[in-house]
Amino acid sequence: MIKAVFFDAAGTLLHLHGSVGQHYAAVARELGVDLSADALDQAFARAWTKAPRRQPIERARDEDDKPWWRDLVNAILSDLPNMPAVFDRAQFFALAYAHFAKPGVWALYPEVVEVLGLLARKFPLGIISNFDRRLREILLHLGIASFFCEVFISSELGADKPDPEIYRRVLSHRGLSGAEALHVGDDPERDWQAAAEAGMRVFRLERPRNSLFDVASYLGEMMGGRNKPRQAGGPSRNS
Repeated sequence: MIKAVFFDAAGTLLHLHGSVGQHYAAVARELGVDLSADALDQAFARAWTKAPRRQPIERARDEDDKPWWRDLVNAILSDLPNMPAVFDRAQFFALAYAHFAKPGVWALYPEVVEVLGLLARKFPLGIISNFDRRLREILLHLGIASFFCEVFISSELGADKPDPEIYRRVLSHRGLSGAEALHVGDDPERDWQAAAEAGMRVFRLERPRNSLFDVASYLGEMMGGRNKPRQAGGPSRNS
């Protein structure tokens, strides 16, 4: 019996308007500097891939993970060709950090509001995300904060995906066994594999192959008892 449904945030419920590089380029223009959005996208991808994985700690991470983001932005800027000789990295980071919490930067996938409304009538809903406290502000801007009983973020839990510990800590906090919780996410390693290793049921979101509407169908089948429960992610419709 599923007693709670959890969602990943970025890539599952919400996405950026445009690319990361476009947003960084817009911030640079506020400082009077033209940086290539394409080059920023490429540098971001390299820096993100190289970012070291962190071991869980028994407390919230320092400064809401702001030092980690500062290091990432510095790595991106250091990897750019033709950087201006004089560039205020500290001011750029401050502006960029605030930028990604502003209204209009993030958007919801089309089916999100309808699906959350359907599911919230039957299940407590939550979010498990590698984010920081800015996520709660973003959810308010997007009008979906009220659907969630709790928002669990890595900066506060002291554990990050893809370490299954982040999921174990959420289950412990909620007093749930893994079999009583469903996690919905789009990332094969951070969502599917890590949540499964923590014992949770997993819905593998793979747009455009499926959508969040299939989560409702999967849960409906389970709760209705028409089919023997099976792991979401079958060859035809992830249900």
